[in-house]
Amino acid sequence: MSDAIDPEEIERTRELAADAERVVVKAGTNSLTDAESNLDDAKLDKLVDDVADLLDHGKEVLLVSSAAIGAGRGRVDAETDTVEASQALSTVGQSHLMRRYTESFERYDRKVAQILVTQADLDDPERFTNFHNTVETLLDWGIVPIVNENDAVAIAEIQIGDNDMLSSSIAVGIEADLLVTLTDVDGVYTGNPKDDPDATKIEAVGSNYGAVQEIVAQSTTEEFGGITTKVEGARTANEHGIPAVIAGSAEPDVLARIAAGESVGTIFLPVNGAYDD
Repeated sequence: MSDAIDPEEIERTRELAADAERVVVKAGTNSLTDAESNLDDAKLDKLVDDVADLLDHGKEVLLVSSAAIGAGRGRVDAETDTVEASQALSTVGQSHLMRRYTESFERYDRKVAQILVTQADLDDPERFTNFHNTVETLLDWGIVPIVNENDAVAIAEIQIGDNDMLSSSIAVGIEADLLVTLTDVDGVYTGNPKDDPDATKIEAVGSNYGAVQEIVAQSTTEEFGGITTKVEGARTANEHGIPAVIAGSAEPDVLARIAAGESVGTIFLPVNGAYDD
């Protein structure tokens, strides 16, 4: 699939990703929860370990984290199959999620801050200015902003799933140098690797984006459908000159390896003109 892309262009994009000074990392729900959809402490600690690797490299990191609903599900004994229940679960789970992030980052003597937003907040110029100013101040203070969708009011986002487009909008808005989307699959494949043994990983996405879109649409299932918005989010970042990577959250030292310029997951190349500087 990536054969039509110049290998030198792929390598150059890996170098761009390695040199990124400001990184948006998005972690999906499956990267933070267990088989019963409850918050998984080991997965969360592993994510924090990986983010700490970037911080130790002197990079600024904004973390977009899903899993508030999953974190709440493990703490509430009630029927939770309605949108209203999911909204309520998110309010229970968000505080638990942030408590765990606070505890985990304290292992590295790092402080974190919670920001809850909706896409409407980012689309409104005044609200976005306030968001942007807050993020800049937190990063100046060496604090890791942890952003999540405000699920208590964002019904549409609960219904479609993840923070993929939100993280892309944030990456563009704060002028990040790299967007990394961590998921339970180690990249974009030619089919659903969970049930297609012939599916192969796509190394890079650039001029082949249309073909990749088609492949993703054909392989989408209820379980695998989240890859569609991940690919769309990565491409949106590319259109603003930002390289993007979709990689497996369980991969050892995944963020450190991206920072070292290694081939990790599927890399998305900035659209033409992104290298002009």
